[in-house]
Parts: sequence; C-alpha cells; structure tokens
Amino acid sequence: MPGKGVPRCSDPEVPLAQTGDMLRRFGHIATLLAFTLVQLPIMLVTGVMLLLSFALGMVFLFPPQVGMVRRLAEFNRRLVRRQTGIDIASPYLPAPAPPVPQPDGMYRSERTLYKTPRIPAWNNRWKWLVSDPATWRDELWLLLDPPVKIALVPLFVLLPARGLRLYGLWSELLLAPTAASLLAGQVTHLRRTRNLAADSQAAEMRRIERDLHDGTQARIVAIGMTLGAVEQLVEDDPKAARALLAKARDASSETLTELRRVIRGIHPPVLAERGLADAIRALAMDSVMRVSVDVELEHRPESPVEAAVYFAVSELLSNAARHGDARTASVDISGNGPDLRVTVTDDGLGGADPAKGSGLAGIERRLAAFDGVLALNSPLGGPTTVTMLLPNVLPGHSAGGTRGMPRWKTVTVILLWGTAWCPTFPQGIVAGVFKAFGIEEKAWFLPLYLPEPWQWPVIVAMTLVGLLMHVMAIRIPATHDPDRYMEEASVLKPWCS
Repeated sequence: MPGKGVPRCSDPEVPLAQTGDMLRRFGHIATLLAFTLVQLPIMLVTGVMLLLSFALGMVFLFPPQVGMVRRLAEFNRRLVRRQTGIDIASPYLPAPAPPVPQPDGMYRSERTLYKTPRIPAWNNRWKWLVSDPATWRDELWLLLDPPVKIALVPLFVLLPARGLRLYGLWSELLLAPTAASLLAGQVTHLRRTRNLAADSQAAEMRRIERDLHDGTQARIVAIGMTLGAVEQLVEDDPKAARALLAKARDASSETLTELRRVIRGIHPPVLAERGLADAIRALAMDSVMRVSVDVELEHRPESPVEAAVYFAVSELLSNAARHGDARTASVDISGNGPDLRVTVTDDGLGGADPAKGSGLAGIERRLAAFDGVLALNSPLGGPTTVTMLLPNVLPGHSAGGTRGMPRWKTVTVILLWGTAWCPTFPQGIVAGVFKAFGIEEKAWFLPLYLPEPWQWPVIVAMTLVGLLMHVMAIRIPATHDPDRYMEEASVLKPWCS
C-alpha cells in the first residue's frame, strides 16, 4: 500500500505537474521562435552594415554592427541558460587597454604619432573586433540560427525537452568561448593575480622592514649605547657597570624574542617542520582567546598554500582579539575533493568591513594568488564568520573520477554516430559527385529526384547537416568531461599521426 503523502498515478497533482512542465517547455519554444522574428530584421540590417563596412569602406559602421550582433548573441545565451541549463560563458577577447602617452606626450599607433588618443583607441578597438574569432562566430550564428530552429520544429513538437537540449548544444557550438578567448582570459587573470601577489609581497616586505626598524634595530642600538656606558663605568663604578650589564642582558633577551617573532612572521619554523594543522594549533595556544581547532585533511597542501592559510588565520584571530574583543574563536579546516575550505568564527562585536583597513583586503590578496575567495558574515553585535575557499589546491585528486554522461547524452551520441554518415556521404558528397559528373543513375540519392533548381541546395544542405551531426557527436562528450577527453585525444594522437 503506498505510503502516506506519496503521490500516485491517480493523484491529480501528478498530471498537473507534468502538464505544467509541458506548458513551460512549449513556452520556451514559443519564445525561441518569437526571437526568430527579431533576428530576421536585425540580420538584414547588420548584413547591410557589414557589406557597407568592407565593400564601400564605411568602416565606422563595423563597431556598432558587431555590438548589435553581440547583444543579440548574449541575449540568446541567457535564453539557453534559462531554458536548458547550459551555461554558455562570454567568449570575447578582453578589450584593449586605453592608449598610453609616450614621454613626449604623443600617442603611437603602428608607425604614426597622434596628439590625442582618439585615433589610436579607434585603431585598437577595430583590430580587437576584427581579430576576435568570436566576432565571426556570432555572425555565422546569426545567419544559421533561424533555419536551424525551423529545422528543429518537428522535434520541438514531438520531443520538446530533447529539442530544447539539442538547440542548447547547437548554440553552445557557435557561441561558447573559443580556445583563444579562454587563453586570453587566463592570461588576463594571471596578470591581475600576479599584480595582487606582488602588491601583497611588497606590503609584507614593508611590514617586516618597519618591525625591524622600529623594534629590533632600536633595541640593538640601545644595547650598544648601554655597553658603551659600561666601558666608561667599569673602572670608576663597577657596581653601576654591573647594573647596566644586567639591563643589556635583559634587553638582548627581549630583542631575541622580538626577532623570533619577526622570523615567525616571515615563515614560522613549525609550519615548515610539522605542517598546517600543528602550526594553527600553536597559533591558537599563543592567542589570548580560547581557540578550538579542527583540521581534517587527508593530504598536506603545498608550502605556499599552507603559508597563505596560516597568515590568513593569524590575521583573523588577531583582528578578533584586538578589534572585536572576542573571547572565544574556532578554526575549521577541511578538504572537499581538491578544494580547501577554512572557516574562522569568533564571538566578538562584529561589524568587520574590508573597506575599513581591518586586514581583510590583505587576506583577499593572499588568496587571489590561488584563485581563492573570502566570504564574510559579521553583523553588528557578532558573531563574525569568515569562510575562505581555495579551489584545486589539495594534492591526491585527479580528474579520473568525473561522473559519466547521462543516458540521454550517451544515446544521442550513439544515434549521431550511427546516422551522420547518411546525409554526409550518400545524400551529400556522393550525390554531389553524381551530379557534377552527370551520372544518370539516381539510385537512392534523394536530392537527384528533386527538380533541377533544388538539387544543389539540397546536396549542400545534406552535407552540412551530416558534418554538423559529426561535430555534435564529438562535442557532446568533449564538453561533458574536457580533461578526460583531451587526455584520451593525446593518447590517440601518436596512432593517428
């Protein structure tokens, strides 16, 4: 007997939910088809603008034409994301930086100098738009998207979910980031991360220099002056000389303690010798607060990662005691696959704000070197919780455990490989050969049975459809698990060559 509250086939909620899903899918399909009515006039306008730009030299029309097509493509990416769940990232290369004047105040573009940055900026923008592969992929998508949607109408009607998914894959094929844009984005990110790391290192060097100058150096100078006074008193007033030597001995001990503190600020020995867990526990023992530490890591992170986490936790505990009047705190460090997660909580006054110079901006700079992020929750009155996530920093994990493709993807790939040969070869390439050489035998080449004006367009269309099916059959597994796909491709490359 069915359990209480479990929906049965006879329950009205089940068909209502299914009907709602079906209506929602048809609503998505209606939106896509209505979007075609917007694409067609824009396609005409942008086509004329593109023709005028390159045929008649009206190059000033090209940037607005590209901007119009990019806005249309970006809207389609949002539609696909909302309707199919396929997230298509922006594929465009980073925009060029503004022109920088030379020492003489002139701006250079190629071999020409200009007094203002307007023309160099225009030239840089023109080259950026023309050389970006995503620009021409967008143009191709705008040209082919309406006929593709029209061709998918039968699938939209019979299997709307599969039709939407197939359209999402088609959009991803042309609108997803290219290898060049991905590489350029990574270079930009690395350049920004390098600058942040350099700024953080410079700030650390200034702090160490300040600590040595204001603390250790001043104490050493004082010890030297005391010893000089001892030299003068050692014969005339031995008792006073002994008192000064005792002060010098105490000062040297304090100087040694402070110097060790500075050394720990550079890289604590316990961190290098015993690892992150014991270093954090030692930090907790030295804190004025009661600090509980929970560390669950199967593998020890790399030394730079350990140092970044150690100093971040040290700064957070110092802030909690100094600015938040906290009495207790907890540190939780755990791994989630290759990701490292650190959570620091205290019972202080709260109200922490990175913009107020509380050291949180410095922590963010440290984490940025490892693509790490910081999340802060610090309401007035407390408690304060800081969560730091560093992705892909724990060793011992590989991409081999990636989840396999869903059954529908596997079936789709099998069907594509099993049927793509038909439009590509017999109905496309072979029919084209028969048509070109005037072979009268029509056999089962369907385009040759059509009226004469339709034969070549259908042959070309069949060939393109077959090639598209081959591309989809390759791209579906490649986008599902790119690391594994590239690894297999690298293994097969020597055999193929």
